[in-house]
Amino acid sequence: MADPETLPSPSASTDSSSPPPDAWAAEYRRLLPQWESMRDSSKIAIPISISRVNQFDAARLDVEMSAMLKEQLVKVFSLVKPGLLFQYEPELDAFLEFLIWRFSIWVDKPTPGNALMNLRYRDERAAPITGKEGLEGPGLSVSQKVLYCISTVGGQYIWSRLQSFSAFRRWGDSEQRPLARRAWGLVQHAEGLYRASSFFNLLLFLYGARYKTIVERILKARLVYESPNMNRAVSFEYMNRQLVWNEFSEMLLLLLPLLNSSSVKKFLLPFSKDKSASSSGDEADCPICRSSPSIPFVALPCIAITACKHVVQPQARIDVQGVMRLLLQFKDKDQARPWAEMKKEE
Repeated sequence: MADPETLPSPSASTDSSSPPPDAWAAEYRRLLPQWESMRDSSKIAIPISISRVNQFDAARLDVEMSAMLKEQLVKVFSLVKPGLLFQYEPELDAFLEFLIWRFSIWVDKPTPGNALMNLRYRDERAAPITGKEGLEGPGLSVSQKVLYCISTVGGQYIWSRLQSFSAFRRWGDSEQRPLARRAWGLVQHAEGLYRASSFFNLLLFLYGARYKTIVERILKARLVYESPNMNRAVSFEYMNRQLVWNEFSEMLLLLLPLLNSSSVKKFLLPFSKDKSASSSGDEADCPICRSSPSIPFVALPCIAITACKHVVQPQARIDVQGVMRLLLQFKDKDQARPWAEMKKEE
């Protein structure tokens, strides 16, 4: 019979086969990267497409809002010295753009145009990959807001001032110094490069509906819908009225040169004359031959009498009583004769 002290106990065998207490933590740390990679691969990003028309309309509305504010500000200074605001027009535009930026983008609110089109700026770098609607994500960061203000407000102001200064100093003239001509060439090259970049960005925007400007693409500031359940309020009343008037004006420009103005005037003349005008027109004609007067005269205190060259000669003395007798004797136009022959018969 074996010694009971030499037999292994069940508890001793269990303790020798069990893992250490921190084994699960080590295994979790080992499998965590694989699990995260599998989780990320299973995620499917919700594709969202923001209307390009909405983004263009929002930009246009912002421009119109700035123009309205500028018009009101110009009316305030209408009684000041003329040309004063024109001298500081770049500063005025920069001030208005800064006000719009300060009370919209800086306080995490959409611009007036974006608000009307149900749009807001989102930081695309911090946007989540997945979401319930695909519109989740924080707004712009402080650095993005500041860079947006510097690039839009400050960039436009500096560029407008540089153009006006170079044009005033005539940097492009051949008589200027080489340094001025070189600076003018750099300005022209920079403008051409910016226009080419804007055109290329426009093509990318039309293809992917992201970042309508170069500044938005550099800062990764994307326009997304603020509320996914809000319908786009579209009103075509103004556009339809504008189209009708444009077509009507084009039709008039096409047809008016083809019309004969004299024939149209003769056609409308009977409808435009009244009785007083017709009676005054009859009194203006020659009372003998009924033709247009060539030597009109007025005999006072009698009524106005007109005569044509076939009846009255400039050298002859006017006999008012004789003319009145002739009016009674010769009523038809065919019986009218020169004044000299009538005097001989008398």
